[in-house]
Amino acid sequence: MAGEALAAALHAICCGGVIAYPTEAVYGLGCNPADLLAVQRILDLKQRPAHKGLILIAADFSQLEPYLLPLDSILQTRVFPTWPGPVTWLLPVNPDVSPLIRGKHDTLAVRITAHPLCRELCLQLGHPLISTSANLSDQPPARSAREVTQQFGQRLDYILDAPLGERDQPTEIRDGLMGNIVRSS
Repeated sequence: MAGEALAAALHAICCGGVIAYPTEAVYGLGCNPADLLAVQRILDLKQRPAHKGLILIAADFSQLEPYLLPLDSILQTRVFPTWPGPVTWLLPVNPDVSPLIRGKHDTLAVRITAHPLCRELCLQLGHPLISTSANLSDQPPARSAREVTQQFGQRLDYILDAPLGERDQPTEIRDGLMGNIVRSS
């Protein structure tokens, strides 16, 4: 992928924008989670109710720590071996995290991504990225930049046109406290 495309995506995020980008299996919509106007814009674009919550992806666990309560050793033993990788965990959320991100939940959906582009975005930004499938609610998630454009037109600040990861289905979601699968891949 050309460095100019990555730079343009980073610039859009840093300026409060919303981008579309490839993830492990589908295109995602993302922004800086600290920019609540951008987070609200994603919810509006997707026509997604805020009470459902969103996912944060990160390059490493240190980027997620401010958003979570401290993990005990049982949670660490359960979660850390699956990362980086295609498992999203519901972990106890820091109560200061906005309901726009955590929804009505006392957990937050988080993942240390193994997708090289997503990882590079988070590394360059120095913080996690909102990651929600690029689709209108109740529509199939976009699997190409063209499909993103068909669903959102010019309403995004940037579409990062690059290859998806090797997965056919979105990442698995697991409950951190119970260990059970909430959404299978």
